[in-house]
Amino acid sequence: MEKKQKSHFPFRINILFFSVFLLFSVLILRLGFVQIVYGENFKRDLERNEDITIKNPVPRGKMLDRNYKEIVNNIPKRAITYTNMGSDQEEMLDTARKLAKLIVKKTDKLTEWDKKDFWILKYPESADAKISESENELYKAKKLKDKDLYEIKIKRITKQELKQLTQEDLEVAAIFREFRNGYKFTPQIVKNEDVTDKEFAVVNENLQSLPGVDTTTDWERSYNFDNTLKSVLGKVTKSDEGLPADQLHYFLSKGYNRNDRVGKSYLEAQYEDVLHGYKSRVKNVTDTAGNVVDTEVVYDGQRGKDLVLSIDMELQKKVEKIIEQELWSLKRLPGTHFLDRAYVVLMDPKTGEILTMAGKRIVRDEKTGRTEMIDDALGTFTTTYNVGSAVKGATVLTGYKTGAITPNTYLSDVPIRIKSTPEKKSWMYLGTLNDINALKLSSNVYMFRTAIRIGEGNYFPDQPLSLNPNSFDIIRNSFASFGLGTRTGIDLPNEQAGFKGSSRLPGFLLDLVIGQYDTYSPMQMAQYVSTIANGGYRMQPHMVKEIREPINNTAEVGPVFKQIHPKVLNMIDMKQEWIRRVQLGFKKVFQEPGGTAYPYFKGASYSPAGKTGTAEGFYDGPNRWRYGKEPPGVINLSLVSYAPSYDPQVAMAVLVPWAYTGQSENKANFRIGRRVMDTFFQIKQK
Repeated sequence: MEKKQKSHFPFRINILFFSVFLLFSVLILRLGFVQIVYGENFKRDLERNEDITIKNPVPRGKMLDRNYKEIVNNIPKRAITYTNMGSDQEEMLDTARKLAKLIVKKTDKLTEWDKKDFWILKYPESADAKISESENELYKAKKLKDKDLYEIKIKRITKQELKQLTQEDLEVAAIFREFRNGYKFTPQIVKNEDVTDKEFAVVNENLQSLPGVDTTTDWERSYNFDNTLKSVLGKVTKSDEGLPADQLHYFLSKGYNRNDRVGKSYLEAQYEDVLHGYKSRVKNVTDTAGNVVDTEVVYDGQRGKDLVLSIDMELQKKVEKIIEQELWSLKRLPGTHFLDRAYVVLMDPKTGEILTMAGKRIVRDEKTGRTEMIDDALGTFTTTYNVGSAVKGATVLTGYKTGAITPNTYLSDVPIRIKSTPEKKSWMYLGTLNDINALKLSSNVYMFRTAIRIGEGNYFPDQPLSLNPNSFDIIRNSFASFGLGTRTGIDLPNEQAGFKGSSRLPGFLLDLVIGQYDTYSPMQMAQYVSTIANGGYRMQPHMVKEIREPINNTAEVGPVFKQIHPKVLNMIDMKQEWIRRVQLGFKKVFQEPGGTAYPYFKGASYSPAGKTGTAEGFYDGPNRWRYGKEPPGVINLSLVSYAPSYDPQVAMAVLVPWAYTGQSENKANFRIGRRVMDTFFQIKQK
């Protein structure tokens, strides 16, 4: 009988179980080791929540003049801030009470609503008692919401009850208001005005018991030249303003916080992307309870880049002083009761750099009743006026271009008489003259006859005059190529193009070509005369010359980040011989006896050239409402010039609106213009 074969199956099962036992034993030992040795570390990692990056603001870039003199800088100031890291209302209120014992907080910004809201927090039982049983029933039935009950309480708090709030309560309320105005994980300034050394130190010492509170260095804009050019430099929102409401989404999309300060006007706004800098970034790691367990500085931040302006502040200040002196002096003359402003623009005709943009305006202080002079540099490009004969250079060149006249065309200065239209004439009968002498002597009639030829009209004295309706467009388009009646393209917002008269009656075309129909700004006048001075290139005017990298904690000028190169907007479609002929006429205006500017500029060593302007208009200033539908007639005075005539280094526009009424010896345009040109070349020689 064969012996039964022994089965190996039980043995294999035992081996398998034993192996599993060993593996589990090793796993348990390993888990025990990990639990004992690394357990606390893993627990902390498990309790960690998301990383939260807080962006802290940095100072804005500086503004310097063309010679690197500081115009705008930042003054450091102590500040106390609060960052809500997830605290609830009770925690915030508790922190506000503690902080109120350490600092003095002004309460002037507290509204009645703020006070009532705080009263509810301080007297919750009394506030709840203001809700009737029926209102509570509606609330339980979900027909009223928490918001509804809150508003009912607010409305029922009396003024007598608000008097229960002490001065200490109001300070707590003011601090709590700042806490709540902030956004989660975004630093909110609680106090940055008049923070004393003691307040700064004592808050620093108690930061551990003031969750979310911190001390830091804030800043505010400082102006080294007082109010000089301040209206153009622009403004920055205050710490309690934050982002402008009308641009909120734009700035949020660019990574700004809601309470960030930004440029809100002119250069500060135009170059916000350059001036605002790069915020410092601090990464806070919080646990599941929202407590900060680790802090890491990700980026130290960098203040904004610096703007180097094309302005010469020494020249700017002197030009402003000239305007002020002349305005006050002119106000003593009869017929100057409407005179309240004057403007000067100095521009490099070859590059478009603005060397000076000065404006001054006389206003009455509503509180004191006294008159004072304020900066109105903005008016050089935001206000427009009839400028008179200063535009005649563009008229002559338009006449050449259209074939209405040719160089050395002679025309009679006999007055123009159109049926049913007042006689149109020059300031006196000037005989028969050519184009150059028409500019020198400022003949209106020469320009009228040129306009009639442009309009393809047949003029007969005392008869109706019919012109091509397109002649208005022809002349205006030509004027625009010089910069008249169109935006100059200056790197500032809110530039005005001017008013274009709507009527197309023939008489108004004649007014157009002598500068008494459409309106132009001083900046347009400067661009126009620069175009003639440089041989036909319309240069884009610009205030910023360079953008420089900042160097922190030093007054040194950083390396160039970007240079603003001259930009030609267009070249006028004119022959060089035509332009040279108008340049010759402009030179005779200033340098030859009989020229309209010669009495005031004779003997000038810098070889000036240009054109004078006197415009009859109607007063449309701030007090026009007093005169109903018939405003009084006024005279606007203008002057455009450049020098030296053979190699222009500066172009100038002077405009004095509403200079006088009736007859006057007021020559404000000449007096201001001569003093300004003298000053420019005196500084240049230094």
